Amino acid sequence: MPVEIAARVSRVKPSPTVALTGRVAKLKAEGKDIIGLGVGEPDFDTPAHIAEAGMKAITSGFTRYTAVEGIPELKDAIIAKFKRDNRIEYTRPQILVSTGAKQTIYNLFMAVIDPGDEVIIPAPYWVSYPDIALLAEGTPVTPYAGPEQGYKITPAQLEAAITPKTRLFMLNSPSNPTGAAYTGAELHALGAVLRRHPDVLIATDDMYEHIYWAQEPFASFLTACPDLYGRTITINGVSKSYAMTGWRIGYCGGPATIVDAMSTIQSQSTSNPSSIAQKAAIVALNGDQACVAEMNKHFKARHDFFNAGLNALPGFRVLPAAGTFYAWCDVSGAIKNLGLADDHEFAEFLLDKALVAGVPGTGFGAPGHIRFSFAVSMQTLEKALDRMGQALSGG
Repeated sequence: MPVEIAARVSRVKPSPTVALTGRVAKLKAEGKDIIGLGVGEPDFDTPAHIAEAGMKAITSGFTRYTAVEGIPELKDAIIAKFKRDNRIEYTRPQILVSTGAKQTIYNLFMAVIDPGDEVIIPAPYWVSYPDIALLAEGTPVTPYAGPEQGYKITPAQLEAAITPKTRLFMLNSPSNPTGAAYTGAELHALGAVLRRHPDVLIATDDMYEHIYWAQEPFASFLTACPDLYGRTITINGVSKSYAMTGWRIGYCGGPATIVDAMSTIQSQSTSNPSSIAQKAAIVALNGDQACVAEMNKHFKARHDFFNAGLNALPGFRVLPAAGTFYAWCDVSGAIKNLGLADDHEFAEFLLDKALVAGVPGTGFGAPGHIRFSFAVSMQTLEKALDRMGQALSGG
Protein backbone atom coordinates (compact mmCIF):
# COMPACT_ATOMS: atom_id res chain seq x y z
CA MET A 1 0.00 0.00 0.00
CA PRO A 2 1.53 3.36 -1.00
CA VAL A 3 2.30 5.81 1.78
CA GLU A 4 0.30 9.02 1.51
CA ILE A 5 2.18 12.25 2.15
CA ALA A 6 0.47 15.22 3.77
CA ALA A 7 -1.06 17.63 1.27
CA ARG A 8 0.95 20.56 2.65
CA VAL A 9 4.13 19.02 1.23
CA SER A 10 2.72 19.18 -2.30
CA ARG A 11 2.24 22.93 -1.92
CA VAL A 12 5.97 23.60 -1.76
CA LYS A 13 9.11 22.71 -3.66
CA PRO A 14 12.64 22.02 -2.39
CA SER A 15 14.87 25.09 -2.07
CA PRO A 16 16.64 25.56 -5.44
CA THR A 17 19.76 26.87 -3.73
CA VAL A 18 19.99 23.82 -1.47
CA ALA A 19 19.30 21.52 -4.43
CA LEU A 20 22.05 23.19 -6.47
CA THR A 21 24.53 22.82 -3.62
CA GLY A 22 23.81 19.10 -3.48
CA ARG A 23 24.17 18.73 -7.24
CA VAL A 24 27.49 20.59 -7.29
CA ALA A 25 28.81 18.37 -4.49
CA LYS A 26 27.80 15.28 -6.50
CA LEU A 27 29.52 16.55 -9.66
CA LYS A 28 32.68 17.38 -7.72
CA ALA A 29 32.65 13.88 -6.21
CA GLU A 30 32.57 12.56 -9.79
CA GLY A 31 35.76 14.47 -10.52
CA LYS A 32 34.28 17.52 -12.28
CA ASP A 33 36.12 20.80 -11.64
CA ILE A 34 32.95 22.78 -10.85
CA ILE A 35 33.12 26.40 -9.72
CA GLY A 36 30.17 26.62 -7.36
CA LEU A 37 28.75 30.13 -7.20
CA GLY A 38 25.38 29.09 -5.86
CA VAL A 39 25.76 28.94 -2.10
CA GLY A 40 24.96 32.04 -0.05
CA GLU A 41 27.71 31.65 2.51
CA PRO A 42 30.77 33.75 3.41
CA ASP A 43 34.02 31.97 2.55
CA PHE A 44 35.74 33.38 5.64
CA ASP A 45 36.23 31.43 8.85
CA THR A 46 34.28 32.54 11.90
CA PRO A 47 36.47 35.21 13.58
CA ALA A 48 38.75 33.66 16.20
CA HIS A 49 37.39 35.53 19.23
CA ILE A 50 33.86 34.34 18.39
CA ALA A 51 34.93 30.74 17.80
CA GLU A 52 36.83 30.79 21.09
CA ALA A 53 33.65 31.79 22.92
CA GLY A 54 31.96 28.70 21.50
CA MET A 55 34.83 26.47 22.56
CA LYS A 56 34.79 28.01 26.03
CA ALA A 57 31.08 27.23 26.29
CA ILE A 58 31.85 23.57 25.59
CA THR A 59 34.77 23.27 28.00
CA SER A 60 32.87 25.07 30.75
CA GLY A 61 29.94 22.68 30.41
CA PHE A 62 27.43 25.13 28.93
CA THR A 63 25.97 22.31 26.85
CA ARG A 64 22.47 21.83 28.24
CA TYR A 65 19.01 23.06 27.30
CA THR A 66 18.36 26.76 27.63
CA ALA A 67 15.15 28.76 27.72
CA VAL A 68 13.25 28.20 24.47
CA GLU A 69 13.41 31.86 23.48
CA GLY A 70 17.16 32.29 24.17
CA ILE A 71 19.36 33.04 27.14
CA PRO A 72 19.01 36.46 28.85
CA GLU A 73 22.60 37.50 28.09
CA LEU A 74 22.07 37.00 24.36
CA LYS A 75 18.73 38.80 24.46
CA ASP A 76 20.51 41.73 26.10
CA ALA A 77 23.19 41.70 23.40
CA ILE A 78 20.47 41.75 20.73
CA ILE A 79 18.66 44.59 22.49
CA ALA A 80 21.94 46.56 22.59
CA LYS A 81 22.57 45.83 18.89
CA PHE A 82 19.12 47.07 17.83
CA LYS A 83 19.57 50.25 19.86
CA ARG A 84 23.14 50.87 18.66
CA ASP A 85 22.70 50.11 14.99
CA ASN A 86 19.04 50.82 14.28
CA ARG A 87 17.79 53.14 17.04
CA ILE A 88 15.08 50.59 17.92
CA GLU A 89 14.23 49.97 21.59
CA TYR A 90 13.18 46.49 22.70
CA THR A 91 12.86 44.64 26.01
CA ARG A 92 13.55 40.97 26.69
CA PRO A 93 9.94 39.76 26.16
CA GLN A 94 10.14 41.29 22.66
CA ILE A 95 13.16 39.22 21.59
CA LEU A 96 13.22 35.66 20.23
CA VAL A 97 16.38 33.72 19.36
CA SER A 98 15.95 30.88 16.88
CA THR A 99 17.94 28.28 14.98
CA GLY A 100 18.72 30.63 12.10
CA ALA A 101 16.68 33.46 10.63
CA LYS A 102 14.84 30.97 8.40
CA GLN A 103 13.31 29.46 11.53
CA THR A 104 12.52 32.96 12.80
CA ILE A 105 10.58 33.64 9.59
CA TYR A 106 8.89 30.22 9.75
CA ASN A 107 7.85 30.89 13.35
CA LEU A 108 6.42 34.27 12.35
CA PHE A 109 4.40 32.99 9.41
CA MET A 110 3.03 30.09 11.45
CA ALA A 111 2.13 32.43 14.30
CA VAL A 112 0.24 35.08 12.32
CA ILE A 113 -0.99 33.50 9.04
CA ASP A 114 -4.34 31.72 8.87
CA PRO A 115 -5.61 29.76 5.84
CA GLY A 116 -6.35 32.17 2.99
CA ASP A 117 -4.40 35.09 4.43
CA GLU A 118 -2.25 36.89 1.87
CA VAL A 119 1.45 37.66 2.31
CA ILE A 120 2.93 40.35 0.07
CA ILE A 121 6.44 39.30 -0.97
CA PRO A 122 8.13 41.60 -3.51
CA ALA A 123 9.86 39.75 -6.34
CA PRO A 124 12.70 39.05 -6.87
CA TYR A 125 12.51 37.39 -3.46
CA TRP A 126 14.52 34.98 -1.34
CA VAL A 127 13.44 31.53 -2.48
CA SER A 128 11.98 30.39 0.87
CA TYR A 129 9.53 33.23 1.60
CA PRO A 130 6.66 32.07 -0.69
CA ASP A 131 7.01 28.41 0.28
CA ILE A 132 6.97 29.18 4.00
CA ALA A 133 3.80 31.20 3.39
CA LEU A 134 2.31 28.19 1.59
CA LEU A 135 3.24 25.87 4.46
CA ALA A 136 1.33 28.25 6.73
CA GLU A 137 -1.63 27.87 4.33
CA GLY A 138 -1.29 31.48 3.25
CA THR A 139 -1.25 32.89 -0.26
CA PRO A 140 1.93 34.60 -1.53
CA VAL A 141 1.31 37.80 -3.51
CA THR A 142 4.43 38.74 -5.43
CA PRO A 143 4.50 42.16 -7.13
CA TYR A 144 7.49 42.26 -9.46
CA ALA A 145 10.16 44.96 -9.54
CA GLY A 146 12.44 44.71 -12.54
CA PRO A 147 15.79 46.27 -13.40
CA GLU A 148 14.20 49.48 -14.70
CA GLN A 149 13.19 50.28 -11.11
CA GLY A 150 16.30 48.91 -9.46
CA TYR A 151 14.52 45.71 -8.35
CA LYS A 152 12.59 47.68 -5.69
CA ILE A 153 8.80 47.91 -5.59
CA THR A 154 7.08 51.28 -5.62
CA PRO A 155 4.46 52.55 -3.17
CA ALA A 156 1.89 52.26 -5.97
CA GLN A 157 2.72 48.57 -6.44
CA LEU A 158 2.40 47.95 -2.70
CA GLU A 159 -0.95 49.75 -2.59
CA ALA A 160 -2.23 47.73 -5.54
CA ALA A 161 -1.18 44.44 -3.91
CA ILE A 162 -3.04 45.06 -0.63
CA THR A 163 -6.50 43.50 -0.33
CA PRO A 164 -8.84 42.81 2.60
CA LYS A 165 -7.07 39.45 2.91
CA THR A 166 -3.58 40.93 3.30
CA ARG A 167 -2.05 39.95 6.62
CA LEU A 168 1.70 40.53 6.23
CA PHE A 169 4.16 42.52 4.12
CA MET A 170 7.59 40.85 3.90
CA LEU A 171 10.54 43.11 3.06
CA ASN A 172 14.19 42.11 2.55
CA SER A 173 16.81 44.88 2.33
CA PRO A 174 19.57 44.54 1.24
CA SER A 175 17.97 41.90 -0.93
CA ASN A 176 18.89 38.32 -1.56
CA PRO A 177 19.11 37.87 -4.56
CA THR A 178 19.45 41.37 -6.06
CA GLY A 179 21.68 43.22 -3.60
CA ALA A 180 19.30 46.19 -3.84
CA ALA A 181 18.61 48.16 -0.66
CA TYR A 182 15.79 50.58 0.08
CA THR A 183 16.80 54.08 1.13
CA GLY A 184 15.29 55.74 4.18
CA ALA A 185 13.11 57.86 1.89
CA GLU A 186 11.90 54.80 -0.02
CA LEU A 187 11.03 53.01 3.22
CA HIS A 188 9.19 56.10 4.44
CA ALA A 189 7.14 56.12 1.22
CA LEU A 190 6.21 52.43 1.68
CA GLY A 191 5.32 53.24 5.27
CA ALA A 192 2.90 55.93 4.08
CA VAL A 193 0.99 53.21 2.22
CA LEU A 194 1.01 50.84 5.18
CA ARG A 195 -0.32 53.55 7.52
CA ARG A 196 -3.54 53.45 5.48
CA HIS A 197 -3.88 49.71 6.19
CA PRO A 198 -3.59 49.26 9.98
CA ASP A 199 -4.35 45.53 9.91
CA VAL A 200 -1.28 44.67 7.83
CA LEU A 201 1.77 43.44 9.77
CA ILE A 202 5.27 44.24 8.53
CA ALA A 203 8.31 41.97 8.65
CA THR A 204 11.74 43.16 7.60
CA ASP A 205 14.63 40.75 6.99
CA ASP A 206 17.84 42.71 7.62
CA MET A 207 20.22 39.74 7.41
CA TYR A 208 22.66 41.53 5.08
CA GLU A 209 22.64 44.81 7.03
CA HIS A 210 26.41 44.87 7.54
CA ILE A 211 27.37 43.56 4.10
CA TYR A 212 26.62 46.96 2.67
CA TRP A 213 28.45 49.77 0.87
CA ALA A 214 25.86 52.18 -0.51
CA GLN A 215 26.52 55.88 -0.06
CA GLU A 216 23.53 56.40 2.21
CA PRO A 217 23.74 54.62 5.59
CA PHE A 218 21.69 51.44 5.96
CA ALA A 219 18.13 52.04 7.21
CA SER A 220 16.00 49.39 8.82
CA PHE A 221 12.27 49.77 8.26
CA LEU A 222 11.56 50.97 11.80
CA THR A 223 14.44 53.44 11.66
CA ALA A 224 12.56 55.13 8.81
CA CYS A 225 9.03 54.50 10.13
CA PRO A 226 9.20 54.42 13.96
CA ASP A 227 5.47 55.05 14.28
CA LEU A 228 4.80 51.56 12.86
CA TYR A 229 6.64 49.94 15.79
CA GLY A 230 3.49 48.22 17.10
CA ARG A 231 3.11 45.99 14.04
CA THR A 232 6.65 45.51 12.74
CA ILE A 233 8.91 42.49 13.31
CA THR A 234 12.61 43.13 12.67
CA ILE A 235 14.55 39.98 11.73
CA ASN A 236 18.31 39.52 11.67
CA GLY A 237 21.02 37.01 12.56
CA VAL A 238 24.74 36.40 12.86
CA SER A 239 25.19 34.04 9.90
CA LYS A 240 26.28 36.44 7.16
CA SER A 241 27.90 39.39 8.93
CA TYR A 242 30.05 37.23 11.22
CA ALA A 243 30.62 34.22 8.92
CA MET A 244 28.62 32.03 11.31
CA THR A 245 26.29 30.17 8.93
CA GLY A 246 26.82 26.79 10.59
CA TRP A 247 26.26 28.17 14.08
CA ARG A 248 22.57 28.70 13.23
CA ILE A 249 21.53 31.76 15.22
CA GLY A 250 18.80 34.10 14.01
CA TYR A 251 16.73 36.51 16.04
CA CYS A 252 13.97 39.07 15.92
CA GLY A 253 12.46 41.95 17.84
CA GLY A 254 8.79 42.82 17.72
CA PRO A 255 5.52 43.20 19.60
CA ALA A 256 5.56 40.99 22.68
CA THR A 257 2.28 39.23 21.81
CA ILE A 258 3.61 38.18 18.39
CA VAL A 259 7.01 37.18 19.76
CA ASP A 260 5.33 35.10 22.47
CA ALA A 261 3.25 33.29 19.84
CA MET A 262 6.40 32.67 17.78
CA SER A 263 8.07 31.25 20.88
CA THR A 264 5.15 28.86 21.33
CA ILE A 265 5.62 27.61 17.76
CA GLN A 266 9.34 27.16 18.41
CA SER A 267 8.72 25.33 21.67
CA GLN A 268 6.81 22.64 19.78
CA SER A 269 9.32 22.32 16.92
CA THR A 270 12.99 22.75 17.78
CA SER A 271 12.85 24.16 21.30
CA ASN A 272 15.94 26.26 22.13
CA PRO A 273 18.74 27.12 19.71
CA SER A 274 22.18 25.69 20.45
CA SER A 275 23.49 26.74 23.85
CA ILE A 276 27.05 26.83 22.49
CA ALA A 277 26.14 28.97 19.49
CA GLN A 278 24.24 31.39 21.74
CA LYS A 279 27.39 32.05 23.76
CA ALA A 280 29.36 32.68 20.57
CA ALA A 281 26.66 35.04 19.29
CA ILE A 282 26.93 37.15 22.46
CA VAL A 283 30.60 37.77 21.74
CA ALA A 284 29.86 38.44 18.06
CA LEU A 285 27.30 41.14 18.86
CA ASN A 286 29.05 42.70 21.85
CA GLY A 287 32.65 42.40 20.68
CA ASP A 288 34.94 44.35 18.39
CA GLN A 289 33.21 44.85 15.03
CA ALA A 290 36.43 45.33 13.05
CA CYS A 291 36.10 41.80 11.64
CA VAL A 292 32.77 42.74 10.08
CA ALA A 293 34.25 45.80 8.39
CA GLU A 294 37.21 43.78 7.10
CA MET A 295 35.01 41.13 5.49
CA ASN A 296 32.78 43.82 4.03
CA LYS A 297 35.82 45.46 2.41
CA HIS A 298 36.63 42.23 0.61
CA PHE A 299 33.02 41.69 -0.50
CA LYS A 300 32.89 45.21 -1.95
CA ALA A 301 36.13 44.64 -3.90
CA ARG A 302 34.78 41.37 -5.27
CA HIS A 303 31.50 43.04 -6.19
CA ASP A 304 33.27 45.71 -8.20
CA PHE A 305 35.53 43.23 -10.00
CA PHE A 306 32.90 40.57 -10.70
CA ASN A 307 30.14 42.93 -11.80
CA ALA A 308 32.46 44.61 -14.28
CA GLY A 309 33.48 41.22 -15.68
CA LEU A 310 29.90 39.99 -15.94
CA ASN A 311 28.75 43.14 -17.73
CA ALA A 312 31.46 42.50 -20.34
CA LEU A 313 29.93 39.11 -21.20
CA PRO A 314 27.57 39.06 -24.21
CA GLY A 315 23.90 39.21 -23.21
CA PHE A 316 24.55 40.00 -19.53
CA ARG A 317 23.18 43.01 -17.67
CA VAL A 318 24.13 43.50 -14.03
CA LEU A 319 23.19 46.52 -11.92
CA PRO A 320 25.49 47.70 -9.13
CA ALA A 321 24.38 46.36 -5.75
CA ALA A 322 24.13 48.20 -2.45
CA GLY A 323 25.19 45.12 -0.49
CA THR A 324 25.11 41.31 -0.02
CA PHE A 325 27.56 39.01 -1.82
CA TYR A 326 25.40 38.23 -4.85
CA ALA A 327 25.62 39.23 -8.49
CA TRP A 328 22.11 39.36 -9.92
CA CYS A 329 22.28 39.04 -13.68
CA ASP A 330 19.65 39.75 -16.31
CA VAL A 331 20.68 37.12 -18.86
CA SER A 332 17.66 37.37 -21.15
CA GLY A 333 19.97 38.59 -23.92
CA ALA A 334 22.34 35.65 -23.50
CA ILE A 335 19.43 33.21 -23.46
CA LYS A 336 18.19 34.67 -26.75
CA ASN A 337 21.68 34.69 -28.31
CA LEU A 338 22.12 30.99 -27.54
CA GLY A 339 18.63 30.01 -28.64
CA LEU A 340 17.77 28.58 -25.23
CA ALA A 341 14.29 28.35 -23.73
CA ASP A 342 14.77 29.93 -20.33
CA ASP A 343 17.05 30.63 -17.38
CA HIS A 344 16.98 26.96 -16.34
CA GLU A 345 18.43 25.93 -19.69
CA PHE A 346 20.95 28.76 -19.44
CA ALA A 347 22.09 27.59 -15.98
CA GLU A 348 22.45 24.07 -17.40
CA PHE A 349 24.46 25.47 -20.31
CA LEU A 350 26.90 27.20 -17.92
CA LEU A 351 27.19 24.10 -15.76
CA ASP A 352 27.84 21.86 -18.78
CA LYS A 353 30.00 24.12 -20.96
CA ALA A 354 31.74 26.36 -18.41
CA LEU A 355 31.58 24.17 -15.29
CA VAL A 356 30.19 27.19 -13.43
CA ALA A 357 27.13 26.80 -11.18
CA GLY A 358 24.63 29.61 -10.62
CA VAL A 359 20.99 29.60 -9.48
CA PRO A 360 18.26 30.23 -12.09
CA GLY A 361 16.25 33.38 -11.46
CA THR A 362 12.88 31.63 -11.77
CA GLY A 363 13.35 30.27 -8.25
CA PHE A 364 13.52 33.88 -7.04
CA GLY A 365 10.40 34.91 -8.95
CA ALA A 366 12.38 36.49 -11.81
CA PRO A 367 12.66 34.44 -15.01
CA GLY A 368 15.47 35.43 -17.35
CA HIS A 369 17.94 36.02 -14.52
CA ILE A 370 20.65 34.07 -12.73
CA ARG A 371 22.22 34.58 -9.31
CA PHE A 372 25.89 34.08 -8.59
CA SER A 373 27.52 34.31 -5.18
CA PHE A 374 30.87 36.10 -5.12
CA ALA A 375 31.69 34.84 -1.63
CA VAL A 376 34.77 33.15 -3.10
CA SER A 377 38.33 34.28 -3.84
CA MET A 378 39.21 36.80 -6.54
CA GLN A 379 41.12 34.05 -8.32
CA THR A 380 38.00 31.88 -8.42
CA LEU A 381 35.91 34.75 -9.77
CA GLU A 382 38.50 35.48 -12.45
CA LYS A 383 38.51 31.81 -13.45
CA ALA A 384 34.69 31.73 -13.57
CA LEU A 385 34.57 34.81 -15.80
CA ASP A 386 37.15 33.33 -18.15
CA ARG A 387 35.24 30.04 -18.40
CA MET A 388 31.90 31.74 -19.01
CA GLY A 389 33.43 34.04 -21.61
CA GLN A 390 34.83 31.09 -23.54
CA ALA A 391 31.57 29.15 -23.35
CA LEU A 392 29.50 32.10 -24.53
CA SER A 393 31.85 32.73 -27.46
CA GLY A 394 31.76 29.07 -28.47
CA GLY A 395 35.31 28.42 -27.35
